[in-house]
Amino acid sequence: MSHKRSGLLPGLIVGVLSALVSAALLGAAVLFQTRLPAAVTAFGNGHPLSLASSLVVALIVALAMGAVRPRSILLIPVAALYAGGAMAAGQIAGSSIMIGSTLRTPPAERGPADLSDITLDNFSAGLPYAPALYRDPLSVSWAAWLYIAVAALAALLLLTLRVVRVRRAQRAEAAEAEAESSEPEYRAPFEPAQAPTPKPTTDLFTPRNQTKD
Repeated sequence: MSHKRSGLLPGLIVGVLSALVSAALLGAAVLFQTRLPAAVTAFGNGHPLSLASSLVVALIVALAMGAVRPRSILLIPVAALYAGGAMAAGQIAGSSIMIGSTLRTPPAERGPADLSDITLDNFSAGLPYAPALYRDPLSVSWAAWLYIAVAALAALLLLTLRVVRVRRAQRAEAAEAEAESSEPEYRAPFEPAQAPTPKPTTDLFTPRNQTKD
């Protein structure tokens, strides 16, 4: 039977990579949201769309970390941190580029976001303003914190289910292997349970019946 690995180190590495990918995708979604129909972005004040983005981020992180068949319970809270951090990083990155592009473009030349807007100058110009929402009172910033909490909680639950399933499967495999190793050896129907005790061989020069003193 192969050695049981906890999957801690691969899970941490894959989790970081998936969080970076999720943050990049979310940042692009925030930047290009102006290209979506107004009915979609304005529906429910934009909360359903943002909540759906939170679930997508959580799904990417949880599926990526679950692909390494993790057994370590430590990865469960780490997945929540990765998903919540990816959500915040994506929102800040996309908002920074959007704000920087707005500040550096004359009003007459402004239009929908384009790939040419993704520059380091725009990001640097808008970065001081993007995290302002998280520094506002909770009565104002509750929506942003809600999206982060939903992503973190969803990733935590998804990876918990994955870890529990992997641990159960490996326990079942171990029990099956132990049962196979403890099975009695097969014997023929008339074969004795124990081999007969071998009789000592007699020497030709040893008398058969020795007299006792």
